[in-house]
Amino acid sequence: MNAPGPRTRLTAAEIRDLFLFESLEERQLEWLADRGRVETRPGAEPVYSQGEAATCFFVLLSGTVAVVRRLHGDDIELTRTDHKGVYAGATQAYLGDRVDQVYPNTLRAITDAEFFVLPAEEFAHAVRTWFPMALHLLEGLFFGTRASNTIIGERERLVALGSLTAGLTHELNNPAAAAVRATDTLRDRVTKMRHKLALIADGRVDGTRLHRLVEMQDEAVRRASKARKLSAIEASDAEDELGDWLEDHGVGRPWDIAPVLVAGGIDPSWLSDATDSLGEENRQAAVGWLTYTIDTELLMGEIEDAVNRISGLVEAARQYSQLDRASKQPVDVHELLDATLVMLQAKIPPGVNVVKDYDSALPPVPAYGAELNQVWTNLIDNALGAMEGSGTLTIATRCDGDHFFVEVRDTGPGIPPDIRPRIFEPFFTTKPVGEGTGLGLDISYRIVVDKHHGDIRVESRPGDTRFRVSLPVDPPPDDGVADSG
Repeated sequence: MNAPGPRTRLTAAEIRDLFLFESLEERQLEWLADRGRVETRPGAEPVYSQGEAATCFFVLLSGTVAVVRRLHGDDIELTRTDHKGVYAGATQAYLGDRVDQVYPNTLRAITDAEFFVLPAEEFAHAVRTWFPMALHLLEGLFFGTRASNTIIGERERLVALGSLTAGLTHELNNPAAAAVRATDTLRDRVTKMRHKLALIADGRVDGTRLHRLVEMQDEAVRRASKARKLSAIEASDAEDELGDWLEDHGVGRPWDIAPVLVAGGIDPSWLSDATDSLGEENRQAAVGWLTYTIDTELLMGEIEDAVNRISGLVEAARQYSQLDRASKQPVDVHELLDATLVMLQAKIPPGVNVVKDYDSALPPVPAYGAELNQVWTNLIDNALGAMEGSGTLTIATRCDGDHFFVEVRDTGPGIPPDIRPRIFEPFFTTKPVGEGTGLGLDISYRIVVDKHHGDIRVESRPGDTRFRVSLPVDPPPDDGVADSG
């Protein structure tokens, strides 16, 4: 007599023995028995894989299984069990085509395992038909949570934008205020210089000397434009020397005049040669006029520097936001990183040293520039927070074959090993209640992995934490993945 083969069906009584179905009516159990099947899977093989179309609902009958989630390039085992009746697979089939019906994880058989398997459409029909009230509750919970995630994510971005805007406003205010002050002072200096010119040209200075005075002015402007910046000690010594010369030659207010002339590259030897031919009676007016000339030149330099600083900040903001670019464009990653650092400048404490270790061979790459800036912002902001006011922030880039890497390092205390696997989970944060939503790294992960087909990993020990973003130099064509930022 032949031995019986492996069973392919469960009876209604056997299905009732599974805790998930123990409260069902007899007719419902018979319905499941008629539509479900028994399958055996060998050990050390996946029952289903993360990301595949979710076609079946699995209930464990015997054996040991593990649920595994692939996260930032690593397989993380979430749970392992041999408890009869545990279930996995198409658990969201009842939501239909309102969500992507794919397996959210990998179910792996550790030993040979036996399952009661129900097709996803049959499981969805049972939930919708038998439990209408529970269905509404589950739908409300699922879509309500997703809507909350969206709102909180938008709020997180608004808070970050507000912080960046405040920092940018502060940064813009400094050069703008400097330009206003310099313009105000310049107006006063020009007025006084016109007055000095009137004193010089009232007939007491002949044409030859006046011509020499104009030449002296031109030469002083040239010297001022090329004057090197002196150290505090060098400037103090030079001012003392020039102040003594001015005092010896009867020039009034020598200690007010000397700093301006020294800043313009004027020394006693040049000043003596320039004014000797004008006569002693004209020296005071000539030196005064020369001082106002140099002062106005220096003030115009200050205004130019301030305006260039404002222009640079505006360019950094444009680069950061990528407002003038299409969604996906070849971008210079170094320009994106520099723009992010400028936008975060107000948040970088004086005790933090910023080191840029860029690979000059890194080519422009097709990317969503504004969203990558969001990644850099989250990583840099976290690094600054970890160091608590002092340490070294290092931004490094490298190109290796068909991938390039951006690494954000900090010298903070490190991430404890027990929480490291959870840092990319939505809403997970180590900050006190109310100080963080826990979405920064989750958003960064989705931007890097889902939108750019890259990877993000972390290595951490006390004094050396490194977030490493890997992105393809030549990414595949845009596959229409929804905006995850």
